[in-house]
Amino acid sequence: MDLYILNILVIGLLLLFVTLGSGWIARLPLSFALIYLIMGILLGPYGWGLIQLRRDEIFNAELLERLTEFVILISVFGCGLKISHPLQFRVWNITARLIFFLMPISIFSLAFVGKFFLNMGWGEAILLGAILAPTDPVLASEVQLADLHDEDELRFGLTSEGGLNDALAFPFVIFGLYALKDDNWNNWLTNWVIVDVFWAIIAGTVMGIIVPKSIVWLERKIQKRRTIEELIRDFIGLGTILVTYSLTEIVNGYGFLAVFVAGLIVHRNHSNQEHLLTELAFVEQIEKLLEIGTILLLGSILLWPQMLSHMTQSLGVIVLLFFVIRPLGVWISTIGGKLSAPPHRKLKQKTRLLFGWFGIRAHIQQVI
Repeated sequence: MDLYILNILVIGLLLLFVTLGSGWIARLPLSFALIYLIMGILLGPYGWGLIQLRRDEIFNAELLERLTEFVILISVFGCGLKISHPLQFRVWNITARLIFFLMPISIFSLAFVGKFFLNMGWGEAILLGAILAPTDPVLASEVQLADLHDEDELRFGLTSEGGLNDALAFPFVIFGLYALKDDNWNNWLTNWVIVDVFWAIIAGTVMGIIVPKSIVWLERKIQKRRTIEELIRDFIGLGTILVTYSLTEIVNGYGFLAVFVAGLIVHRNHSNQEHLLTELAFVEQIEKLLEIGTILLLGSILLWPQMLSHMTQSLGVIVLLFFVIRPLGVWISTIGGKLSAPPHRKLKQKTRLLFGWFGIRAHIQQVI
């Protein structure tokens, strides 16, 4: 039988399985992405061999990188689009704690593990921490309800953390790359602070405000003259993502940050809530479809011999990240944390534990 036909059959069955069984799968302590990864492994050369991607010739690693990047862009925009909380520091107190306390704690704890237990250089160790510390925005978008007025504090905290921390881990990723190239930090530290921390974050934030506001303004002007075709209206959101990201990257800002901010701005400036809800549904459907394809491909190209040779080290990092670093980091970061809504009570211990647990769920697919 034609291999292409078999691939189509298996992918179709997978789509039916995750869709019809979503009610049961959602109750499991794992994300849909982990199921796609396992299926990718089974379909790859170490399983049934239905997906054969030659890493040296046919398969283009850059293509997978760009596809993954696009999935994250869709996801962080969706995270921003769902959040209805006012843009006030008091309201975003929990998010600020998770970003500015938890993420550095996680990064430097993992860097410490890499340096003193895995015998890495500081550049490699910090890069490891920056890669593993952020939670998954795709999981975050699964946690947040498709409700433009969802006020739940736990879902808001996880969604806003997932939308922001991929972008705000970039300075540490770049720091690690600089350190790998030149172990004399004095040669590049000042440039890193000015360009890769302050400028890139400010540029990402400003572009995330200006670009979507301009697009919303243009949409309103056009709507007054001629109605936009309903069938393709939702492409406005997709266009907003691409234009915001590309223009931000052109000015050396953080595109992921700009796209998340763009989602927040579109939510607050859209004149028609019904259209906004359909746009959100469209973005989520694209995200899910791309997520399935990307993670299937990723699972099919995993190098098992290399993974098995480093299993002991990997398991050590996994245990520390899952059961020590993330839970302890969340506990420290949320000390004295209060709900944003009146009467501003302190966070319950159960809520603080859930912040740590969902971070662990998100990390499962990243580490594997």
